[in-house]
Order: sequence, then structure tokens, then C-alpha cells
Amino acid sequence: MDVLKKIPVREQDPQERATNFKEVCLGYNQEEAQEEAQRCINCKNAKCIQGCPVAINIPKFISEVKEGKFEDAANTIAESSALPAVCGRVCPQESQCEGKCIRGIKGEPISIGKLERFVADWSREHGFVPAKPDKTNGMKVAVIGSGPAGLTCAGDLAKMGYEVTIFEALHEPGGVLTYGIPEFRLPKSGVVQPEIDNVRKLGVKIETNVIIGKSVTIDELMDEEGFKAVFIGSGAGLPKFMGIPGENASGVFSANEYLTRSNLMKAFRDDYDTPIYLGKRVAVVGGGNVAMDAARTALRLGAEVHIVYRRSEAELPARVEEVHHAKEEGIIFNLLTNPVEILTDDNGWVKGMVVRKMELGEPDASGRRRPVEIAGSDYTIDVDAVIMSLGTSPNPLISSTTEGLETNRWKCIIADESNGKTTKEGVYAGGDAVTGAATVILAMEAGRAGARGIDEFLHGSK
Repeated sequence: MDVLKKIPVREQDPQERATNFKEVCLGYNQEEAQEEAQRCINCKNAKCIQGCPVAINIPKFISEVKEGKFEDAANTIAESSALPAVCGRVCPQESQCEGKCIRGIKGEPISIGKLERFVADWSREHGFVPAKPDKTNGMKVAVIGSGPAGLTCAGDLAKMGYEVTIFEALHEPGGVLTYGIPEFRLPKSGVVQPEIDNVRKLGVKIETNVIIGKSVTIDELMDEEGFKAVFIGSGAGLPKFMGIPGENASGVFSANEYLTRSNLMKAFRDDYDTPIYLGKRVAVVGGGNVAMDAARTALRLGAEVHIVYRRSEAELPARVEEVHHAKEEGIIFNLLTNPVEILTDDNGWVKGMVVRKMELGEPDASGRRRPVEIAGSDYTIDVDAVIMSLGTSPNPLISSTTEGLETNRWKCIIADESNGKTTKEGVYAGGDAVTGAATVILAMEAGRAGARGIDEFLHGSK
């Protein structure tokens, strides 16, 4: 065994997976996981823990995997994370735990994410359930949204003994895990549902089809329904557009709508009648993970797909693994290219997109080099559908119906990062509703912080 190199992980063949929605990465088996765990040198001052937003005791769980004590490893992870099978699949480990791994200085870092996934999958297959508290303290807390922030906050509060109810606007819980991330990265019935069920097993109630600000307000929850505190983890579901000519044409979608139709409403399956537009040549505008998800979904639905992104490959915000998988599957990258107009036919449907070539100038506020237009470089890409993946912002419904809850100029709720406290007493918030669109693990970190803040608030007011 070469200790400098990761144990490779098995994947579906690119040509085969480009035609199906089964999971791309097949994960480690027991033998592979234990072999990979052997590479960990169990640092005393473990930098990987510092790199993990929810501070999982990584060396401890890896050493338990090494010894074949998988249930102990599951308990170690459960102390910090309610969603290990999700995080093991979709966390950007390369910039977090694995990015800090000492092994990575002279060789490849430990596959911490793949080992977390192995433990979580082993737990599910062997019926492991985190311990439920013996009794509750009789205090009711409401959590708005059942995405990663809400589920984490609810799970932590339930472990502390609170009676928690999650209110979810859609008909299925899970938030972005259910409607945003495709099956081939995150299977719904096999991975997401069992993790939500584990949160339920801690005593958390989940009510779906409840739109806070419409069905019921935050003030009504607190004044009339006896909730002592509220955590807002409602995410960022409002898509952004460019404002270019032709953007209102038929055949232009937000990545949000497109992915929700496919993932939550199962449009990719023949036994569901959810309509989804099947373009023959599709352009996805943007370079983040959501753009890769939309592009790889359109490809599986039979389209030739172009990613149109205004910077170069070095600046792509998507994970390296996602870009690699997209290329392997045959997605075409039109880099240093920016849309200027969407062309339509006589019936108002997309027939092409005029794009302009760009070059990179000086770095902007994000630290990435700013794209500058090249005059006279316009050309047309023949497409019959365009998916805009330019980020999202929070829906203003909650903030506009809750007096005393302040937001910033991007309509994000203002909250203290350390404890989730907002400008309204008893109301806490975290995740994309506060930061704008970010990652699953950062939303989970905010959920944990919110649970701590609520516990301090309610213990102070006893």
C-alpha cells in the first residue's frame, strides 16, 4: 500500500451514467474503508477538525473505522452531525477537512468525506439510530425550513430536551437536499429520507405544506401557539437573472425551477407526469455546483449541453470533482464567454444565444480576476433552452411579515454568526436565509449555532 496515495473510489462508468440517474460515486466497501483509514496518522493537534465547520472528531472516528468499530465511529460522528451520509457526499472536503490534512503536504490527504459516507451508509444498513433523550423539558421551539440548517438545529435542540416542530413550505422535507441536489449525487429514498427519519426519531415533528408568512406568521407561532423561540432556516430560493434581452422567452428557466421539477417532483421518471422541457441543445449559464447539477441533469434527459461561464476554468466556483464528472460525461464548456442576448423564433421560443468573449483583467472584491469584454467578439450558440444558474437570494416573505426582523440590502436576515440571534427577541436564523446561497455544511454549522443560541436564551429566561 502506498501511504501517499488515497485508496481509489469506485464510480459508475461515464458513458453509462450519462444515461441514468443512479449514483455516480459508489463509495468504499469495508475493506477499502479500513485500508484508507490506515493512512491516518492520528495527529494530536488535528487540523482536520479545525477545517470541519461542525467540528467532527475526525481522528477518533477514523481510528474506530481502522479497528472495525463502525458503531463507535457512527456515535462519534453523531455527536456533531445529524447528516453524515449527506455530508460524506456533497461537502467540499477538499477546501475544508481534507484541505487541512497533514497527509496532504507530502501526498494525498485522507479521504475523510468518503470515510464519513462509509460509516453513515454502514449505520443505515445496520439499523443504527442515534440515542433519543430520556425526557423533554416541556419547552416548544419552532424551526422554519427542513433543509440542512433546520434539520441540524432541530436535531440539536431535541437532544437538549426541547419539543421541536419543523414547518416546511413544500410537500416533502429536506429543503435543498430534496429539491436542489440531483439523485446521481444524493439519492433521495436511500440517503436523504433515512437521515430525515433519524431526526424524527429524536422526537422532532415535521409539518409540511406550511408557508410561514402566509399559512401562519412567526408572531402567531410565538403569541398564540406557545413556541418560546423560533429558528429560521428557510434557505435562499429566489433565483437571480441577468436582465438581458430575450430572457423572458419560453424555454428560459432558473436552475432552481428546473432542478425542483426533476428532483422533488421526479420529472426525470416515466411514472411521474411532472412536465419538464426537454431541449435538444441546452445552455447553462453559470459555473457553480448548481450549474453543474443542472447541466448534468439536462444531459441525462437527452440534451447536448453547454456550460457558459464568463471566467476561466481556474475561477469556476464548482467543486473540482463536479467539473471533472461533467467533462467525463461529455458536457461542453464555453469558458470566458458571457451571454448578451437570447434569440427567439416567431412563437417566442428560444432559438439561440448571442455570447461575447471575455478576457481576465485585475482581481475584483472576490479575489478572482474580473472578466472584461472583448469588443467585436460576439457569436451565436444554437440552443433551444437556457438554464440560468446565477445564484439565489432569500424569499422576502418571512422578513416582510415579521415586524422587528431586520434584513440587509440583499434581503438576507441579519443574524449573529456565533449564536444565530436576530434583531427580534426569541427569533434566531442561519444558513442561506442569512448568508445567501452557500454550502450544506455551512448551513449545518449555522443550525448548530442557532440551537446553542436558543438554549442559552431559554435557559436565561427560565
